[in-house]
Amino acid sequence: MRTHILFGLGATAVLAACSPQPATPQVDTAKIAESVKADVDQLVAQFNAHDAEAAVAHDAQDYVGMFHGMPNVEGPAGDLAVTKQQVSDPAAKVTINSHNVDVARSGEMAVDRATYSFDYTDPKTKKVVTETGNWVLGYKEQADKSWKLAWAVVSDTGAQAPAPAPAASATPE
Repeated sequence: MRTHILFGLGATAVLAACSPQPATPQVDTAKIAESVKADVDQLVAQFNAHDAEAAVAHDAQDYVGMFHGMPNVEGPAGDLAVTKQQVSDPAAKVTINSHNVDVARSGEMAVDRATYSFDYTDPKTKKVVTETGNWVLGYKEQADKSWKLAWAVVSDTGAQAPAPAPAASATPE
């Protein structure tokens, strides 16, 4: 009797393991990448229109901005304060020079990598200067299935050194 019970339990376990499992929904990472890229383009356009509120509306509630030369910016309110200061400069303008979006296979996170140029008025010389650099923007899917900017890392590449002069020929003429 005991053998029959064990056999029955074993057969049930094997059948349960062989039965079709619910399929994991496929994530359309290309669609997410397009959505994030469009969001970044819109954010840049709103920044260039000097609309700080609209630009910061892309932030998630737990947003953290990490910008060279300054403490981390916490939350949309902190980002709004910095962005208002930046767009108060009439020369403020961001240009994206390259733009790549990587999406996690799970579809829960996306990363936008870009190089940028940022025009602004130098406070000392009062002349418009251009900063170049790299940025990495992390987007997270929100509970409502929208995508929001969770973090940003912006790093200027500094002044570019001139290319080295070609080495002199070692062969006599």
